[in-house]
Amino acid sequence: MNKSELILSAEAQFSREVTLGVIYQLPLPIWYSLIPGMFIFDFLRRNTLISRYTKYFLFPRKLALNAAQSILNGEKQSLINDRIQTEIKNWWSSQNLSSQELVNAQERAVNLLIDHYTKLLKAEGTSFDELIENAYKTRKALKAHLDSLEAVETQIDKSIITLRATDDKVKERLKIEAQQVKLRRSKIVENIF
Repeated sequence: MNKSELILSAEAQFSREVTLGVIYQLPLPIWYSLIPGMFIFDFLRRNTLISRYTKYFLFPRKLALNAAQSILNGEKQSLINDRIQTEIKNWWSSQNLSSQELVNAQERAVNLLIDHYTKLLKAEGTSFDELIENAYKTRKALKAHLDSLEAVETQIDKSIITLRATDDKVKERLKIEAQQVKLRRSKIVENIF
């Protein structure tokens, strides 16, 4: 498995873990367990939620990973930036969430991820953890990157909440997702350093 596949696989696994944590935090009503056969619908619901969140979570990561590879292959930064901006605008429009604030926040997240993936692609290692350890060298450096990424992700969530102000379920879900992401990232830091 090459480094790009290794990175993408680790990010997809991370998103699955986050989704399962969210599902655990938002349990089904008790009456679900009383109806025979509901476990089948629960299984399907879980798979749908995992698929949906993974798609949402991986969109900026795939964009950033492709951009990092393009940078390492010598492509002009201006062409990459134009392509990223267009893809982000199209993505949020397809999600029926479109605002310049949201697009700008997503661009900042992608730029942070581009720097991160460029470091990982240059690092030595045969596992995702080894790549991170060799790219960042210290716990403090990795933590600084994760804190910057968390701040931008919080801005993205706030923009989404502003656009969906009447939907309390969205607010609750985004809050729980952010908690799960933070929890999982702290476990990664602990495991590596």
